[in-house]
Amino acid sequence: MMQICDSYNQKNSLFNSMNRFIGAVNNMDQTIMVPSLLRDVPLEQEGEKEVNSFQDGDMYGSYVLLKSIKTDIEWGVLQADERRKEKHGMTSALEMSRIEPNDEDLEKMFHFHLNGLHTVLAKLTRKANTLTNRYKQEIGIGGCGN
Repeated sequence: MMQICDSYNQKNSLFNSMNRFIGAVNNMDQTIMVPSLLRDVPLEQEGEKEVNSFQDGDMYGSYVLLKSIKTDIEWGVLQADERRKEKHGMTSALEMSRIEPNDEDLEKMFHFHLNGLHTVLAKLTRKANTLTNRYKQEIGIGGCGN
């Protein structure tokens, strides 16, 4: 009985959510051999509007964004913050995180952000899978299953 509960909890772990997203982006990257073909191709097909679209624009912009988020997950936010800081002169998340909340708020904040991270990763995973399938449709590859 404990094993069933553990496998269910592990299925919904943050690591598994991240691995599903990274796998979807890797599949997208392996499928899309010529990313420049995505330029000026709208995210939604005609007559179809995605309710939870996280970015307006073309498929290429989504492709680049998904790959960037994957890189941030794999290499860490601090490295990404340093790149952005050099590029835009922004304050890093590390500097902003020095404002510490009360200890009693930490658990509540952790659960809030963990829940949000799971939600965002699930949406990004669906977006990567959708983008892969749309690319297959655009270039005429059959079998668009996930």
